[in-house]
Amino acid sequence: MQAQQGDVFDACRKGDLGMVQELYAADPTIIQQEDMKGFTPLIIAVYNNQPEVVDFLLEKGAQPDEQDRSGNSALMGVCFKGYTAIAQKLVAAGADVNQRNSQGAPALTFAATFGHLEIARLLLEHGADTSLRDSRGKSPLDHAMIQENTPMVELIQQYV
Repeated sequence: MQAQQGDVFDACRKGDLGMVQELYAADPTIIQQEDMKGFTPLIIAVYNNQPEVVDFLLEKGAQPDEQDRSGNSALMGVCFKGYTAIAQKLVAAGADVNQRNSQGAPALTFAATFGHLEIARLLLEHGADTSLRDSRGKSPLDHAMIQENTPMVELIQQYV
């Protein structure tokens, strides 16, 4: 099979597990490729809510802490998007809950900002540091307060 450079990204975006498996069988290094934004196949699959592809990529050794050009990881992506089941998979695979992007924001900041309470709970239960501040000096608690999300504020305060 003659694969094109973007084939794996298209397959991950669409959730075409069979194609991802076929491409991997032909060239196992595809899981380490990056597109021009620094997105890996795992990040693409996560952002597009493709849990079966995520499972396959993690099983084959995709690294959950790889970051795109903005420093965002797959875990940060699910915290932005709100895909709880995929967040659980990434944490179970060893994703660093305190990894920060180029703006200094950890995954908990995204969960707090976008109101994903169950993901925030998952991160906190797995050691998310509530004191980490982004480049603007704001903590995840500050972001929850800015959003006036009382349940999120109350959850984070339990871990401060």
